[in-house]
Amino acid sequence: GYRVWTSRQGVDNRGRGGAREVDVALMVANQDWSPDDDALLRAVAERLHVEPAEVVSILVVKKSLDARHRKQVYRAVCKVEVRDQAQVLARKLPGIHPWTERHDGRYGLADQGPKKVDWPEGVRPIVVGAGPAGLFAALYLAEAGAKVRLFDRGGPIEDRVPAVNGHWRRKLPLDPENNVLFGEGGAGTFSDGKIYTRRRDGDLGYIFRRLVDFGAGEEILSEAFAHLGTDKVRAILPPFRARLAELGVDVRYHTRVDDLIIEDGEAVGVVLSDGTEERGGPVIVAVGHSARDTAEMLVRRGVAAEARPMAIGARIEHPQTVIDAGRYGEADRGDLPAASYRLSHNPPNGRAAHTFCMCPGGLVVPASAQDERVVVNGMSFAARRAFWANSAVIVEVTPEDYPHDGPLAGFDFQDAIEARAWELTEGTERAPAQRVEDLLAGRPSSELPRTSFPLGVTPVDLRELLPESIVDGMISAILAFDRKVPGFAGAEAVLIAPETRTTSPVRYLRGDDQQSVSIKGLYPAGEGAGYGGGIISSALDGFRAARFVTEALTAD
Repeated sequence: GYRVWTSRQGVDNRGRGGAREVDVALMVANQDWSPDDDALLRAVAERLHVEPAEVVSILVVKKSLDARHRKQVYRAVCKVEVRDQAQVLARKLPGIHPWTERHDGRYGLADQGPKKVDWPEGVRPIVVGAGPAGLFAALYLAEAGAKVRLFDRGGPIEDRVPAVNGHWRRKLPLDPENNVLFGEGGAGTFSDGKIYTRRRDGDLGYIFRRLVDFGAGEEILSEAFAHLGTDKVRAILPPFRARLAELGVDVRYHTRVDDLIIEDGEAVGVVLSDGTEERGGPVIVAVGHSARDTAEMLVRRGVAAEARPMAIGARIEHPQTVIDAGRYGEADRGDLPAASYRLSHNPPNGRAAHTFCMCPGGLVVPASAQDERVVVNGMSFAARRAFWANSAVIVEVTPEDYPHDGPLAGFDFQDAIEARAWELTEGTERAPAQRVEDLLAGRPSSELPRTSFPLGVTPVDLRELLPESIVDGMISAILAFDRKVPGFAGAEAVLIAPETRTTSPVRYLRGDDQQSVSIKGLYPAGEGAGYGGGIISSALDGFRAARFVTEALTAD
């Protein structure tokens, strides 16, 4: 095979490309193109060393805008049909390969949905959590013919959004059961709605095509760095729910699962918060990275788990024009999308750091499900038109940093920081913040510019909030990132803290079939189980758990 580079983002600003082995089709990888069809035809024909008339068809399967060198270049992976494929392949041109069915799956062109099968009498799978993992697990099982029950402690989108907005406007108190983290769609409902993943396999087609069925634009099938935005995520969820109901799924919101029913080492049901027992199984637990009470229950009930590394830091916010100028070379981007970046820093004698969940034209928002805690996250709408840009600058944290041993020690590490943030802001919910230039100069901020954070910010010295190792790691990374994105460490940059919920600090141990190694019939899934890192990877994990359940219970 040849070594070819394929972009994984809609706007690739990472500062370097990645190589991938491809043994594919008649395929043109990393093809420069323009949005004009005639220009694309000419570019493909030139790349194949044929006349344009020899090209029968072109399908752009992945596309991106490369702005790494401040010269905007469109790049694409194309599936191409030519009149004489053998002749083209005989030239052995770099990046030109034969297309196979495997790549239909890899690039989301194939739909690997389930066939309806006969389920054993009395088998009724239970799914706990209605985030991406839980929703897609329930969907797959229902499409396969199972009678599914889906429980979530939070509300459907129709009452979840008013509850969150009411809190952000200081008109409603924080609802610990129905908030940014808990409810229909999970934490991704209040995010940038990024739907790209580093994974490349045949299951992606199922996820993306169902999203299109529920209202996402077809462009997500080809955008290498596709995103929906919080508004489009919210629009997709009611049709998703309607499809589940049409398939016979018993969907119950405002229904918290407090315990497992375990008999002879097997999960055979759950206990709800009102004491009701719901028997059936298997049980897929997909509760997200912040259901700490559920994590405590699972460990108490003997579910094998281990502490895992995570990353913690703060949100860095700039005017979007600063990022546009740093990436495109000028603040006026014209018709180009709001500029983005993905940056990493691995110093030889320090902790690795990277940016996470970059939100062009976005907002920094509250992200706690608990009273007397402060947590921040990033969010944007589909148009990405807000004045600001933000991302998390986060530093690696390992279990050796945690206050004690045990699978749940990472939760205690997070909680101590979040409680300290509450104290620093004297219970106002105004997030601790510091100008970047003040942090670099070693002085606390005395005043702050206007920010996007809806509850307001309080000037602090972040060394009073975050461990020294994290602050030092952030400083080292910010200086390095400023060399890649001029203005990153400039006078207009503000850090808003703390960003603690980047991933789950616990992982439940699973076998090759995704089943818990200690409790038969229990399938921990998604980001909260330690096996996902965003909307699509979590959805894939839930999808695969459901497939394992289906295969195990309906095999001949």
